[in-house]
Amino acid sequence: MIRIPCPGARRSFAAALLALTLIGVASVGTTPALADQAAPVSGGNWLAARDGGIFAFGSAPFAGSTGSISLNKPIAGFAATQTSRGYWFAASHGGVFAFGDAKFFGSVASTALSQPVVGMASTPSGRGYWLVARDGGVFAFGDAKFFGSTGSVPLTQPIVGMAATPTGQGYWLAARDGGVFAFGDAAFFGSVASVHLDHPVVAIAGTPAGNGYFLVTDEGGVLAFGGAKFVGSPAVNHLQVNRPVVGIAVTSTGKGYWLAADDGGVFNFGDARFVGSAASTPLNQPIVGIAASNL
Repeated sequence: MIRIPCPGARRSFAAALLALTLIGVASVGTTPALADQAAPVSGGNWLAARDGGIFAFGSAPFAGSTGSISLNKPIAGFAATQTSRGYWFAASHGGVFAFGDAKFFGSVASTALSQPVVGMASTPSGRGYWLVARDGGVFAFGDAKFFGSTGSVPLTQPIVGMAATPTGQGYWLAARDGGVFAFGDAAFFGSVASVHLDHPVVAIAGTPAGNGYFLVTDEGGVLAFGGAKFVGSPAVNHLQVNRPVVGIAVTSTGKGYWLAADDGGVFNFGDARFVGSAASTPLNQPIVGIAASNL
């Protein structure tokens, strides 16, 4: 099915088919990316739960949570500051909660939204952030600039997440069917919107250089585009996924990534070091996102 094109968003069936073919090769373990593994990097990550509970691992510091607070709406988005000393939560009604050195710059909690918020991303300065809604509407706060949205475009499948470029001058939106929409200085590197997926896309993450991005499906399938390098997945590495994957976080080198499942399980690939998980912890609410620490 073809989507109505919108400004700043481009898609290519040929690129999508090529990307899918490359990932198919990777799925049988023959890609050079799997053979040339880098040494694990130091660092850590956070897992964010639907109730705003936060689980910090490795070098990621705990800066607070809403786990003990009764929320009007569940947490749907999560982003860390560039210093890794703080983070934000975004609730589905557009409320924003700031912890550590993350500052509050506004929200849409008092605005009647056409569709709920499903994700967020922060600017490189840490002085702003974006929220994205299920229909692709984008809300910019602080020094985050608005570069476009799909809020007025009929979508084949809803938006599930967003990722910002390292300059803060653009962002990508990812849809459930693997469609990717690029705005500002975010370049389009391909999508799988025209290819049938057995499992839906649940998240997107950009490379540190801004020259590519990863999409991840709820079974842990990883799709790499542009300069993003595929370095493994649960299927390729013969790992059992007990619960749906909900997020992906990329290491500071761009040579590895972590996947998070909604039961708190964490899967590490490439130079992403395993620093812990919440898989054996009784959770009050499922995990909804993961973010990487640069410390």
